[in-house]
Amino acid sequence: MPKVTFKSPLAEVSADVPTGTTLLDAAESCGAQVGHSCGGVCGCSTCHIWVRKGLDSLSEQTDAEADRLDMGFDVRPYSRLSCQTELGAEDIVVEITEESLTAFMDENPVLRRSLEAEGKWPLKK
Repeated sequence: MPKVTFKSPLAEVSADVPTGTTLLDAAESCGAQVGHSCGGVCGCSTCHIWVRKGLDSLSEQTDAEADRLDMGFDVRPYSRLSCQTELGAEDIVVEITEESLTAFMDENPVLRRSLEAEGKWPLKK
């Protein structure tokens, strides 16, 4: 099973997940803070992540994913939508974008308020 590591300014978490699992499902299984306003159906770009290691072992990007990703912020050559990206056999390292982390906080206001009270949110630039 490949190991997926999710990195953000708030936390780093990892999980071993079966090949064929989407990166969004992997994120949810290990508590990574990846936003997904549309529920993971390629209807938005809030699950936008950057693949830092293992990009070539992931599923091919579909036209629908590429079209939706065009609506994201700070899209890079190694950007993917985690809801549409399935794991191959290699270990993966993913960076959660600020866009996705912000969406996650909007989807989880109790956690956001707790982090605000601790001075950890919003992120300092």
